[in-house]
Amino acid sequence: MHLQLAPALIILGIINIIYGALNAFAQDNVKRRIACSSVSHMGFVLLGIGAVDALGISGAMLQMISHGLIAAAMFFVTGSFYERTNTLSIPNMGGLAKALPITFAFFLASSLASLALPGMSGFISEITVFLGITSQEGFSSIFRSITILIAAIGLVLTPIYLLSMCRRVFFGPRIPALATVKEMNGRELTIGFSLLLPTLVIGFWPKIAINLYESSTNALSQQLTLAKLIGFISNISQFNL
Repeated sequence: MHLQLAPALIILGIINIIYGALNAFAQDNVKRRIACSSVSHMGFVLLGIGAVDALGISGAMLQMISHGLIAAAMFFVTGSFYERTNTLSIPNMGGLAKALPITFAFFLASSLASLALPGMSGFISEITVFLGITSQEGFSSIFRSITILIAAIGLVLTPIYLLSMCRRVFFGPRIPALATVKEMNGRELTIGFSLLLPTLVIGFWPKIAINLYESSTNALSQQLTLAKLIGFISNISQFNL
């Protein structure tokens, strides 16, 4: 059943990526924009599962681990400057980079991780999903090419809406009411580092995360391949009869 529904999963994943990205553009609230970004990134999980091979499923698992860390970091830093500004409205913020330079650095780092900057876990997970799609010979070359092309559009949209949000929140005209806000304290810095550091570690040494689930994904891939082979043999037998 999974093999038969795999193309549908991939189509749903593509819709997820593009719809979530386009919806993020319409949000003027920081948390809502990040939430829509999460919806978009979960589309890559569907793509990996739909690839029906060890590489694609591994990429889906890595994407869930990676995005769990990145989204947590982004929401945490957002909550940190919300406590100081009492607003999440993007039009009501500006110039926070000078008042909150460390907070800006954390938010920018988590945004770069989310947009799959090379050297961070988001890049490894999404490129693994793409490799899983391209290596699946059960799909036609046209289907694989269209899937990669449309999914890549989502990769282009992600830095646009994330970096534009960073620009509007932390740069631009400085709002006088936000000029005296306080910087992140030691407890918040510790939490922020604990979320961002693993994204860098996984980005440079992805095997640290992959080793946690590789045996399970390989076994699942082998089961799906065996089921496909049995179905193929069954069809041949019926044809001969």
